[in-house]
Amino acid sequence: MYRIIIFLSIPLTPPTKIHSSLSLPTITLFKPPIKHLPSIKQNTNKTIYQTHYHSTNNQLINGRRVDYLTMTSPEEEAAAPPPPPPPSQAGEDAAARAAQRRFEGLTLVRAKAIKGKGAWYWAHLEPTLVRCPETGRPVSVRLRCSLCGSAFSASNPSRTASEHLKRGTCPNFASSSPIGSNQNPNATPPQPLNSIRPCNNRKRSMHMVHHAPALLPAPPPVSSQPIVLSGGKDDFNALQMLEDSVKKLKTPGNLPPPPNLTKAQVDSALALLSDWFYESCTGVTVSSIEHPKFKSFLQQLGLPAVTRRELTGPRLETRFAEAHAVAEARVRDALFFQLAADGWRSPVSNELDETVVSFSVNLPNGTQVFHRTVLAQPNVSAQYAEDVMWDTVVEVANTGTSTGMSGDETGAIRRCAGIVSDRFKTKALQSLENRYHWMVNISCQFQAFRSLIKDLYHELPLFYNVCNNCAKLATYFNTESPARAIFNKYVLQDPDGPVSPLRVYTQGGEFSNIMLMLDDIMASARVFHSLVQDESFKVLCLEDANARGLSEMVRDRSFWGNLEVVHALLRLIEEMAHEVEEERPLVGRCLPLWEELRSRVKDLCVKFSIDEGLVKKVLDKRFKKNYHPAWSAAFILDPLYLVKDSTGKYLPPFKFLSPDQEKDVDRLITRMVTREEAHIVLMELMKWRSEGLDPLYARAVQVRQPDPLTGKLRLANPQSSRLVWETYLNDFRCLNKVAVRLIFLHATSCGVKCNVPAIRWAAVHGRTRVCMDRVNKLVYVAAHSRGDRKEGYSEEERDLELFVNGESEDDEEEEAIHESVTF
Repeated sequence: MYRIIIFLSIPLTPPTKIHSSLSLPTITLFKPPIKHLPSIKQNTNKTIYQTHYHSTNNQLINGRRVDYLTMTSPEEEAAAPPPPPPPSQAGEDAAARAAQRRFEGLTLVRAKAIKGKGAWYWAHLEPTLVRCPETGRPVSVRLRCSLCGSAFSASNPSRTASEHLKRGTCPNFASSSPIGSNQNPNATPPQPLNSIRPCNNRKRSMHMVHHAPALLPAPPPVSSQPIVLSGGKDDFNALQMLEDSVKKLKTPGNLPPPPNLTKAQVDSALALLSDWFYESCTGVTVSSIEHPKFKSFLQQLGLPAVTRRELTGPRLETRFAEAHAVAEARVRDALFFQLAADGWRSPVSNELDETVVSFSVNLPNGTQVFHRTVLAQPNVSAQYAEDVMWDTVVEVANTGTSTGMSGDETGAIRRCAGIVSDRFKTKALQSLENRYHWMVNISCQFQAFRSLIKDLYHELPLFYNVCNNCAKLATYFNTESPARAIFNKYVLQDPDGPVSPLRVYTQGGEFSNIMLMLDDIMASARVFHSLVQDESFKVLCLEDANARGLSEMVRDRSFWGNLEVVHALLRLIEEMAHEVEEERPLVGRCLPLWEELRSRVKDLCVKFSIDEGLVKKVLDKRFKKNYHPAWSAAFILDPLYLVKDSTGKYLPPFKFLSPDQEKDVDRLITRMVTREEAHIVLMELMKWRSEGLDPLYARAVQVRQPDPLTGKLRLANPQSSRLVWETYLNDFRCLNKVAVRLIFLHATSCGVKCNVPAIRWAAVHGRTRVCMDRVNKLVYVAAHSRGDRKEGYSEEERDLELFVNGESEDDEEEEAIHESVTF
């Protein structure tokens, strides 16, 4: 056995890759001490050993790199332990797994997008997995354009689509690229994916992969002298159009023809387009349908042009007939309904415009159906409102019947369980309820919370003083030129400051403007504190007594403390009013809702150390104005509010009612039934009070789950309270009839939003029977479509969220891709 030690002296040059195709002795690297280097001897042994390259250790001697290599025999090689894996193998395995996960995530996102649940560009971009030719391991993920075959980095697909498809880089994506975009007819075919060298850099690589530059044609010579046209700079646009026309004539086959759509596809597309127009008629004018660019857009999609007469003529009539038939079927199938009247408002000074009152129908299954709109003066009498509401009740009750009703107690008129309106509670609604004992007419709770702001303004001195001081402050800096100039100077320095001019509440105006004014003053706190220190404003204070008074008020800490209290109180009421408008609570929720308001107001008074008695007095006064005995009765009969006692029974919450409210329950229930059934229903009420509901059914009714849109806990089965009375509690022969008519009643008149601006425009500019008929049909179709969608947010809220937060679908998609590839 021989051991040969080879001493190599290699200059310090960059390392090169050693290729060997010959069978050489085994070479193993080791690093012995320099002073014990053995002498090199000539080996004459003819034994041929198999070559293995393990590692390299370098030593610098006299400015040269010295490598020590050894050769071992086959016997020593067999006895030696196996060599350890290369250090880079673990890193390569991790990179391969990451590439595989990224490829699977992009494939999943593309599959969802093709089904219509993702971005549009996935129809043209296909993720591909690039593997190492030697080991077969995944090394990277690329996006391949299915139109031209080009390959790109997969780090940001949305940006790749924007730069390659939308901006006209892809020569075959003609439907989205501009007509005048420059296309290179000499573009070389794409490079195959297996020839792309993998790259570990995570930065975006947006350039396309081409062949060697030597194969590209030489660029044409560029003239150094600029072109001078007689028409000036505007002639360049005309010249570009001329060159585009020449290119089209040279290569007429570059732009693909419009897709050949079937008649069914064309009809479906135009139906969707018309529905979108009807729903967006306030933001999109009728004349925009005949815009030249919109016509060109339809032509490139292979769709025929749509005229204004077609949208407001045959298509509108067809769509209205379909929506009206669906609405009539829903109302006809329901055993009873509730009429909602929204749009009545108190007289406002200096306001002569007609108000639009919308009538909708609330059904027991939770569906709300739009019925019609009525134009009325802002100061209509209660008798006029009563007549209009009763006529509407008769119309809805006779839906689907051939015989008309005169308004008596016979026939389908008993289907009306009640009316909810935002005005006329004490006169019109009470009068109808006294005439028809089976009806329960209540006032809108959203309007009640808004009226509470008016009560605080008139009856709470702290509220009134703060609002007046803020109005003086805002009015002065909006109207006085020197003060406004100083104010604007500091507003520009504060990025979080308000936009000038400041919003002001005027006496007799809408009380909702008070919140806007206080928001502006609170946002301008830093501006006002900086402003009073300004030398120019100090000079102004010497000349103007109003400026001196406002300066002292801004410097006073009590002013800002009181403003904070009033702003917090007003913000609390506005938030609860917004929740009521969104959730549209039922009548059984009214008592817990006002109790929640009292509790939150009490906590706020304790926090700011203010007198709770005055605020509580205002709340109690507004509560009594809006209270109806149906609140207590529905609260007792609704299984949603049953309370578990010590024995495990779920009993009605009578302990939360006052003695007067308990009497209201008895009086209302006996009023809604006949005289013969009065004593029976009271006995059944006592049985309900003592036995309650089976615990299993009670728990099933009260099950809640998070809302996917807002995250709040909502009822899993909103109709379960009524269904329990109609099925499981059918032993209560009289009480269940009262319960099912009370439980489903809504406590708010707001719901389906109709197109009020379109109706007002028609009332002002086209008061003809034909014009009003078309506008009413347009409003009906739009309201019916919005009611079917049942979206949690309006278009205005979506736009506001987009502009405030700046979120985009691309960010959401990237987050979805990241979640799909993460274990």
